[in-house]
Amino acid sequence: MEKWSTLDENVRFPIGHFEPSLKFSNEDRIHIIGQIPGITKSLREITLHLNDDQLCTPYRDGGWTITQIVHHLADNDMNAYIRFKRALTEDEPMASSYREDLWASLHDYRNKPIEDSILLMEILHKRFLTLLYGLHPDQFRRKLRTEVLGTITLDIVIQRFVWHGQHHIAQIKSCITSQGWQGLIHISSVEVTYG
Repeated sequence: MEKWSTLDENVRFPIGHFEPSLKFSNEDRIHIIGQIPGITKSLREITLHLNDDQLCTPYRDGGWTITQIVHHLADNDMNAYIRFKRALTEDEPMASSYREDLWASLHDYRNKPIEDSILLMEILHKRFLTLLYGLHPDQFRRKLRTEVLGTITLDIVIQRFVWHGQHHIAQIKSCITSQGWQGLIHISSVEVTYG
């Protein structure tokens, strides 16, 4: 039984669970922020040649479909952007949560092409980068409170933002590999490297 649960954990978290770096230099910050544009580029390239049936395939038994994952990424990034701005303008705000499982069951997750969400992410990431590159390093020490991680700095928020994108991209790549589609689909060498 333990072997199966470990296997399931490896499928659910192909790059491992999020572990923030608490000693985060300005160079580390620049490195992480510089990875944000690669998220949508990699996402578009690994999904470009998937047909509708493939996009409707769950990445694991009982898991979300590839389409749901892509739409979730857009929703999550919008929420993360708003939480980040709240932390810049409020004193340790409580980050609002949302029922991502229920959001993934709404009809827009089934009836909109994934390109809509990828475009939304690209535009949002450009806006986010403008904000990030204009901040003073001290501003990344501002904090917000979360249900999952407790009180965290904006440096940790940025690390989690990049980890979250790579986490779901790795799930999609894992699905492509497990289904044997990699011979039919060009998976670019574009990699988002967390940490």
